[in-house]
Amino acid sequence: MSDIHHKLNRVRALLAERQHDAVLIKRICNFAWLTDGAASYVGIAADVGAAMLLVTPDARYVLTTNIEAARLAAEEPLADLGFILRAAPWHAAAAQTAALTAGLRLAADAPHPGAADLGDAFNRLRLQLTPAEGERFRAVGRACGRAMAAAAHSLRPGMTEHEIAGLLSEHTYAQGVTPIVVLIAADERIFRFRHPLPTGKRLEKYAMLVLCGRAHGLVASVTRLVHFGPLSEELRRKQAACAQVDAVFISRTRPGARVAEIFQAAVEAYATAGFDAEWQQHHQGGAAGYQAREYLATPDSAEVVHVGQAFAWNPSIAGVKSEDTILVGAAGNEVLTETPGWPLLRVAAGEEVWERPAILELR
Repeated sequence: MSDIHHKLNRVRALLAERQHDAVLIKRICNFAWLTDGAASYVGIAADVGAAMLLVTPDARYVLTTNIEAARLAAEEPLADLGFILRAAPWHAAAAQTAALTAGLRLAADAPHPGAADLGDAFNRLRLQLTPAEGERFRAVGRACGRAMAAAAHSLRPGMTEHEIAGLLSEHTYAQGVTPIVVLIAADERIFRFRHPLPTGKRLEKYAMLVLCGRAHGLVASVTRLVHFGPLSEELRRKQAACAQVDAVFISRTRPGARVAEIFQAAVEAYATAGFDAEWQQHHQGGAAGYQAREYLATPDSAEVVHVGQAFAWNPSIAGVKSEDTILVGAAGNEVLTETPGWPLLRVAAGEEVWERPAILELR
């Protein structure tokens, strides 16, 4: 079932509140949010798409060029959602937009000449996922988990990080998901860098695979670690500590909880495990959805958790990391990116026991 009417009402209420006549929705994440996951992008690293939406109090348009119009009409659900497609010659798109918005008190979610900035307001609108979005997110998370499992079990010593990145990307695309972030580290690079872009370094014993995969506009994040041969005592101690912090994050992320208080509980868990300074070496994650992180949690975050929101926490200690995407439900939290056949650590946090991913040991 489409959420279009509910979301359009929210957008139009925002326009009325801010006293605007219309809004241009240019950002890829917001385009997807309002169109049940339609893709407006060409380059996966872009923030603004090759098509945009124009919403007024009584109409809704897709504005694009002759290059994109055929695909959008044939492969995206825009007409079924009541959008009117307006295509201009690729060299005259700006003139079409100017003509359609002439005389209007215009706003936009990204910089646009003469338009008021509603970017922050749209960031807030995206946070609360609907049940239909939750179902789509489950599908994205499962697909990313399957891709990660397939790639991890295909690793062999001697592969370069670039080859591993290609392998993970291949399995992700095979699941119908676009890999928008792929980070790979082998051996000592896992201990040195928290954001390891893949290089030509060859895997000896230990690999970290990080994936942010996008489908239906939603982005699921997952990290897994693979080790050939038995783990050192250092790695066992660090993986247990990181899993404990992750379990605290997940267990505390409940409706009504303040994000700052969740963060503080995790900082205390780091200290209890003997790694009190590690949280300062990398962000700890935050809300997820149509961006890999809709916002990053900090010690002074003002946000409050609500049912239907998604989070991707990613605590790390030099050499290890724990990351999954979760969905906050009324009765409990659901891990969306479970990885089939993966070894798990059972970790107590509060009155609950959570299963967190262990390091996969291959022989």
